Amino acid sequence: MIWTLLILVLAIALYVFGGKFIGGNKKSSGLDVVIHKGINAVAIILIAGCVCRLFTPVYLVDTNPAILQEMVQKMQAEQEQVKSKEIRKYVKKHMDEMIGDAPIAGNVDAKNTIFLWSDYSCPYCRRVHSELARVLAERDDVRVVLKNFSIHGALSDAPAKAVIAAKIQDNAKAAALDKLLMDKEYYTQDDMKNQAKLPEKIHANVMKFAKEAGLDTKQLEKDMEGEVVQRELQNVRELAQRFEISGTPFLIIGDQAFPGAIPYSRIVEALK
Repeated sequence: MIWTLLILVLAIALYVFGGKFIGGNKKSSGLDVVIHKGINAVAIILIAGCVCRLFTPVYLVDTNPAILQEMVQKMQAEQEQVKSKEIRKYVKKHMDEMIGDAPIAGNVDAKNTIFLWSDYSCPYCRRVHSELARVLAERDDVRVVLKNFSIHGALSDAPAKAVIAAKIQDNAKAAALDKLLMDKEYYTQDDMKNQAKLPEKIHANVMKFAKEAGLDTKQLEKDMEGEVVQRELQNVRELAQRFEISGTPFLIIGDQAFPGAIPYSRIVEALK
């Protein structure tokens, strides 16, 4: 701002006094006139630029702040278009690789695929889970590939691993466990009081839900530490990095990316 004011003062001085340094008191020649006009033109350009530079922040912040929001929204839309194009290209070539060892909710052979990055301790993930459940209840041409993103430590690790490991026994039971973990509370505020025992508490609670889903819990515990689970968690992280996923939930529906908990209507629209 200080530099802008200094340049503005110099530009005004150049406009007012610039001509006096050309030709002195003698009669001005044609070249002097051209130089004088050139100096005035430069001064006017500098003055106009400085005035715009000083007035623009005032206009954007005080007079018409809505334009900033419009600019940001337009920029975000353009970025999403570029991102969607990249996602479309990658998904077409790597669908099976993206699914990997992930559990699938809905019709496993459905033609419409939704990839969902979620965390069981995320309240927004629970919200979008209920919206997706509504879609799956109404349609058998949609499947949801569950990419369990373990990002909240002890709150995330056991449920994420358990649902992935459950698929080894039976995909339908894995989907049932996913539903139980999303619909019910698998830890309490009392569990949170003792952080040292929190992983143990959550693991025990997850096993209760696993038993309710009809899973062999002893085998499940073994599989949770096995190669398949580690490979899928790595797949989830690598894809998250590729698609610049920094939080949950995150959905890929067809060739479109949706960060955040989107409503039922938007999911249905995207499937079209």
